[in-house]
Amino acid sequence: MGKKDRELDAAVKELAEADTVAFGGVGIAGTLLPATEAYRSVERALDAHPAEARKKVDWLLKHGSPAGKAYAASLLDRVDAEAGRAAWTRLRDDEDEFTTFSGCVMGRATLRGYATERLAGN
Repeated sequence: MGKKDRELDAAVKELAEADTVAFGGVGIAGTLLPATEAYRSVERALDAHPAEARKKVDWLLKHGSPAGKAYAASLLDRVDAEAGRAAWTRLRDDEDEFTTFSGCVMGRATLRGYATERLAGN
């Protein structure tokens, strides 16, 4: 297993255990959460070696924490709009909750609510 494979596996593991969804810096200092850094790492892997990374994202969608599943659907949405829409549609029936961050604003969301917003184009 090469360095890139280990990095991808570590990033997917981080996302699978994530409890917070944040796509940018959080708090006053704009700190990047480990899950945000992992998301960006998987995003780069999808560009660099899409087939291998896509398998990991598909696994994450099935086996990740609620936040991990939201990250997986977001990644799919980014590379394949149809697959992303299908992922969000599957998650629309899931009541599991996770924490969200948008800048300094922390909140809570269910996968159902989050997926419904994404399917509506927000």
